[in-house]
Amino acid sequence: MSQTPRAAYAELPELTKGRRFFEPPSRTRTPFARDRDRIIHATAFRRLKEKTQVFVAHEGDHYRTRLTHSLEVAQIARSLAHALRLDDDLAETVALAHDLGHPPFAHAGEDELVIQMAEFGGFDHNVQSFRVVTELEKRYPQFEGLNLSWETVEGVIKHNGPVAHRLDEPAWSVVRPYRQGGEADWDLGLGTFASLEAQCAAIADDIAYNNHDVDDGVQAGLFTLRDLDQVPLIGPILAEVRRDWPGIDERMLRIEAVRRMIGVMVEDVLAETARRIEDDRVGSTEDVRLAKRTMVDFSRSMHADRRCCASSCSNGCIATTASTAREARRGGYCRSCSSCSWPSRR
Repeated sequence: MSQTPRAAYAELPELTKGRRFFEPPSRTRTPFARDRDRIIHATAFRRLKEKTQVFVAHEGDHYRTRLTHSLEVAQIARSLAHALRLDDDLAETVALAHDLGHPPFAHAGEDELVIQMAEFGGFDHNVQSFRVVTELEKRYPQFEGLNLSWETVEGVIKHNGPVAHRLDEPAWSVVRPYRQGGEADWDLGLGTFASLEAQCAAIADDIAYNNHDVDDGVQAGLFTLRDLDQVPLIGPILAEVRRDWPGIDERMLRIEAVRRMIGVMVEDVLAETARRIEDDRVGSTEDVRLAKRTMVDFSRSMHADRRCCASSCSNGCIATTASTAREARRGGYCRSCSSCSWPSRR
């Protein structure tokens, strides 16, 4: 896969801005592949295996955890990057690292941690991921953290967009030294966008959680596939699968529908990204960083469908995505879900 000619706006490992602390290059791996391997071997990465994504893991072996979610995000990010002729190692690396700082108990856990840490500067899981890779991991005698490439660290802290406007927040104080003229002497360009590879990781996160929340929500009994028949995006796909496979059982219907929905969302991102790159005349990595908007994104219609899908109600309420759950949360949790506020239908 890595032999495909790169686009002009792709990150090239041989042109990396390097590591904060000098190390001789690897004889067998590119800098970004080496970063990926360091993340996989990190203690923080292994700790993701018992951390809740949305549904409490001990309720069943098949619900996603932060670890399995990160692996799914990495797969989608790598596929997007390959299709866009970007560096798929870098996209995969940022995806694997993006949730390293998440606490247990999903977003409900983070909400509580924000409250408990208020007098100590608060908490932000993206900042915590940054701290993990820059200082908290202790695996090398010559430096703290993982000493990852500049492009990887940039992607970890900026994959959702520029962050300079957040530096005055107490929780972001550890990032301030990495601005222009900061004490770290390693300017991450915090007021600009990250690479297209990092943006692939960010959109892959959305694709992964949208789909596995549907998958896990049905398995948890919070709603049924029939509840989703009139919901944009997933509803038409369910109808299509039933037409293609009359008599298909519910388990296979769920799996096939989720598989197709991932494909639809990926194709939408690829088309919209190509359109934005052309419209904005992006021809280099510098153009990507100085752009006025995110380049790797859903189309307007897909954004609308995702919002409807996330907020749709059926027989009371369907609120399974993390974003909707946080907005809707009014206290109390169902038996299976650690993010939403609705009672379980079981």
